[in-house]
Amino acid sequence: MSPVAFDVLSEERLRNFVDVLVRLVEAAGAVVIFVGAVIAIVLFLRALPRRDAHAFVPVRLSLGRFLALGLEFQLASDVLRTAIAPSFDELGKLAAVAAIRTALNFFLAREIREEQRVLAEKEAAAEDTGEQHRTPPEQP
Repeated sequence: MSPVAFDVLSEERLRNFVDVLVRLVEAAGAVVIFVGAVIAIVLFLRALPRRDAHAFVPVRLSLGRFLALGLEFQLASDVLRTAIAPSFDELGKLAAVAAIRTALNFFLAREIREEQRVLAEKEAAAEDTGEQHRTPPEQP
């Protein structure tokens, strides 16, 4: 291998490049979580005057989706961090962090699905009630 090719692909340069990628992916995850928090605050402030517990469900669903996506970006950055010649210590840390973030994401996704199911049931019940009131009485 020529010295120039070896220098271009040196482990140090590759580590530096991957470090930049890690920072970009981490930043993307932080931006996603921040944007989700801002949107949730706006939705919360709109729902606040109604003082109806059901009005806050869409706020939680919206924030939950952004948190789940942000956690995925953070997990991706952790995987990237260990992509170049990882040590057993780094792999152990990755496994621990990945397990925690995956568990958080799992429970968050489960809660989102449950909230969506409850919301859909309430909407269906409201539509059924509305249709019952609109149905003309049967004629003999």
